[in-house]
Amino acid sequence: MALPVDVRRFFGFALSLAQSGDRHDAAKVLKGFGGIGVLEVVEDDAGGTYRAVYTVKFVEAVFVLHCFQKKSKRGIATPKEDMDIIHARLKIAEAWTKEINT
Repeated sequence: MALPVDVRRFFGFALSLAQSGDRHDAAKVLKGFGGIGVLEVVEDDAGGTYRAVYTVKFVEAVFVLHCFQKKSKRGIATPKEDMDIIHARLKIAEAWTKEINT
């Protein structure tokens, strides 16, 4: 809810497409996850650049792993702290999915 309204709407639309099995034109694979299961959408607004990272790796649901404002001054790479959060939340999603399928 802390993201600007227009950014939230953009991310919401991209995520609704993912839920219906489609992919927003702005969605791209996030490097470091070995495949197309983790995607990100990036949106700019007057306040900065924002990212939403989600996974379509599971049949059960689209999991939003992280939404954040990119503040790194070192190029376009996703900051390590944010990557750590994404990895940790993906593990939680994997565990949850495994649990409901057993």
